[in-house]
Amino acid sequence: MKTILSLIYPLAGIYLLFLGLLYLMQRTMLYYPVPAPVNISAETISFDNEGVKLQGWRLNRGQPRALVYFGGNAETITGNISQFKSLFSDYTVYLVNYRGYGDSEGKPTEAALFSDALAIYDQIRQQHSSISLFGRSLGSGVAVYLARHRQIDQLILLTPYDSLAEVAQTHYPMFPARYLMKDRFDSVKYAAEITTPVLIVTAESDRVVPKKHAEILRDRLTSTKVTYRMIAGAGHNDVSDFPAYREAIERFIEPGY
Repeated sequence: MKTILSLIYPLAGIYLLFLGLLYLMQRTMLYYPVPAPVNISAETISFDNEGVKLQGWRLNRGQPRALVYFGGNAETITGNISQFKSLFSDYTVYLVNYRGYGDSEGKPTEAALFSDALAIYDQIRQQHSSISLFGRSLGSGVAVYLARHRQIDQLILLTPYDSLAEVAQTHYPMFPARYLMKDRFDSVKYAAEITTPVLIVTAESDRVVPKKHAEILRDRLTSTKVTYRMIAGAGHNDVSDFPAYREAIERFIEPGY
């Protein structure tokens, strides 16, 4: 008995240590702020949300319809400029860094990102006939939240999830990860109240956000038309390099689709 206990106690101690580290470091593991890029050939813009300055870029200025993009957790959003200029040529496109990313002030949290998304929408609403949203990975949760709380024309979700708490549980099955998450981004909480048309694009070989999480979200979007596209052979980070990704978006944003 003593021999068994002498093994159990150290193992329990190690387990609790890793559990504590997972809890304390979760935001460091969730958010990967990128530095400000240089020599970007696009119009620079800024937004203010209760004294916090958010910095970004505007493409195709003057188009009556707008599209706001919310990127991934470690994404340099300016990498989309060339593609988005042509892909969304009929939209004024807004790329805005999250708090703590690039030249945006503050620190990222779920509540802060949600608040910023509402502020961005409210500050551009009068300039456009409609606003659509595009959320990638982490940003899909921000886009879903905004679509629930504001009038949106279309919603594009790339490698989305049901809840980041559930994604964390998938990656750390040996810990009660879903109960430790501070920033849960529970998209399924808002899914049934989304009424705008939705395009979900997933990657067949996504190991960061396995497509099962997107499929759960898809099945909970019960109040709207959902178009689901799975890109064969794609992974989480290279899905936007596949021609089928662009084709799916082009078809979705066609007038009358």
